[in-house]
Amino acid sequence: MNALKTAFAVLVLFSTVSIFAQDVELTKKDSIVQSYWLVSLGANAVDDSGHEFNKLFDIENAWNIAPYPSRVSIGRYFKNGIGMEAIGSYNQYQEGKRVDGVIMQEDVDYFGLDFRLSYDLNMILGETGFFDPYIGIGAGYTDANNQGRGTYNAIIGFRTWFSDHWGLDFNSTGKWAMDAENATNHIQHALGVAYRFEVEKGLSRKGQEKLALLQEMEKEQERIQDSIAEAKEAQRLAERLQKEKEAAALAAAEKAKKEAEEARRAALQNKINDLGNVYFKLNSSYLTSKDEELLDQLVAIMNDEPNLMIKVTAHTDSRGTKKYNQWLSERRAERTVEYVISQGISEDRISHEAFGETQLVNECGDGVYCTEEQHAKNRRSDFEITAFD
Repeated sequence: MNALKTAFAVLVLFSTVSIFAQDVELTKKDSIVQSYWLVSLGANAVDDSGHEFNKLFDIENAWNIAPYPSRVSIGRYFKNGIGMEAIGSYNQYQEGKRVDGVIMQEDVDYFGLDFRLSYDLNMILGETGFFDPYIGIGAGYTDANNQGRGTYNAIIGFRTWFSDHWGLDFNSTGKWAMDAENATNHIQHALGVAYRFEVEKGLSRKGQEKLALLQEMEKEQERIQDSIAEAKEAQRLAERLQKEKEAAALAAAEKAKKEAEEARRAALQNKINDLGNVYFKLNSSYLTSKDEELLDQLVAIMNDEPNLMIKVTAHTDSRGTKKYNQWLSERRAERTVEYVISQGISEDRISHEAFGETQLVNECGDGVYCTEEQHAKNRRSDFEITAFD
């Protein structure tokens, strides 16, 4: 009864967690753009009046604006908030505008090529939705008022995004001439349409919090499921232990049987090994009466063990050619097998293999001096159990 109540309570808790999990789920709003390529096209305004930081918004007298798209950029922005951007711009100092404290008497072209590093302030402020402020530094080359100069740049701006790809870019750049004697400092403002591509997205801070909550809820569901499964597992465990016990007993019996068979096989092989080998005279494959007595003992063992099968392996010493020694060892093997068969052993119980001079039992190979006694140890037939039931 208590087990039934516990199971019911676990089921209720599981249902509650499942319903709550359905209310907490990741949505499109929980993702943010983290890295991307960006291109922008827009307009720029140059303030080179000579007192740019005192009259920042004297548009009528100090700002020079071309009446068509005059700025293009391409950049790469990374997950750590760092961005790199190259910018090309064209403008025109217009007749009647104040440039470096002097009223222009004619239109003069303005060209700029700048490179900058920027940092996304959202990395510090936290995600601010469509508002994306940034600061940056850079360097470039500007030809203004017919004076070319390298510049050190400082940038402040923001972008506002309407989608993952499209937005507007607003920024202002202070440009300080590297050679102040020949050129003036000035400010360049910009407004452009921005397009992002190869966008890589990730979770916002709120999305990460949701993900962490969902992971915790998933763990809780798994814990509850584990609790539900424990009761069934206890029964399965008892059944498994019984089966394992029976399997262990069977395996032990099989092991004991195998070990007994291996021990008996080893004893038989030792018994055969104790008979010794058949040794042949030089260049001879004929059995002596002593060899036949040894083989008679082998036959007796095979008669006592009707399921025993033997392989005869025959060898020679190293004297003579390899081809001749291979032929000679085959003859020795055949004569050994023929004798055993002649004593009543079925031919399907005894096989043979010839190795010539390839399996010497000592160092008496080609070119090595050995005594006749040492060579004689290699002229042999020996016996190996191949099957035993």
